[in-house]
Amino acid sequence: MRKEYRGITGRTRRLLQMPEGVNVDFKREASAVHASDLVAFANAASGGTLLIGIDEYTSDDGVQRGQVVGCDVDDGARLSLINKATGCYPNIDVEIFIENLGARPFLRVEIPAGPSKPYCTPSGQYTMRADGRNRALYPEELLSIFMDREGEQFLSRFRNAVFRLEHQVGGISHSINDGLLQVSQHIHDLDDQLRRTFSRIDQLTDSSKKRSRNMLQTLRDSQESIGNLERLLSEGNGNQQRYQVMLREVEEKLGGLLDNMTSDTAVDG
Repeated sequence: MRKEYRGITGRTRRLLQMPEGVNVDFKREASAVHASDLVAFANAASGGTLLIGIDEYTSDDGVQRGQVVGCDVDDGARLSLINKATGCYPNIDVEIFIENLGARPFLRVEIPAGPSKPYCTPSGQYTMRADGRNRALYPEELLSIFMDREGEQFLSRFRNAVFRLEHQVGGISHSINDGLLQVSQHIHDLDDQLRRTFSRIDQLTDSSKKRSRNMLQTLRDSQESIGNLERLLSEGNGNQQRYQVMLREVEEKLGGLLDNMTSDTAVDG
């Protein structure tokens, strides 16, 4: 943004056609500007403008207006204004422009409405613009400004707290969803393992039944062979009685085993 102009800007021309009021104040020199002037505009609802190097005159219609007479616009003048602004509490932001460099230069100082109201001078004076002059802020006005400021700060902190809480709740919800997905996956894996286990048990049961049937058949064949052997021995010579006793014992044991195997097979079937 330009800070220096050879002529007079349209904004300044409009302000010069107005009397001093809540939005504009005329000063002859930079030294005539006091901290209370800056504070008054900073505490105003829409800020204001200081035109320095301007005299007041009364027009033909009886209205006071501004007339350019010029002033010092060197670094010293601007630095004095900045020092006065930074000496206020809180510090006041100002923008300084130089106009009419081709003739009688003067300063235009823009003071925006401050975001940290109320402002006061280094001596603790609270002022605001009213009817073209500065006046002290009344206690109820100060209280209202303080309440508005604290309310805005509380609302800002509350919104930040709600935002953080929503963010935390969102994180917790995300974690819960992830946990549920993991549990669901574990259940699915467990179900697959159970299915495979039951399948193996069925296979083992079928295999056991098959082995039992094979063993049963083998025992039956053995029993038949022993019976044949008994008949052969009974027809030969030697200690036949002893052989017959031994064979009967074997036959009885095999018979008991066959009975057990038969009952187990019937239960499994």
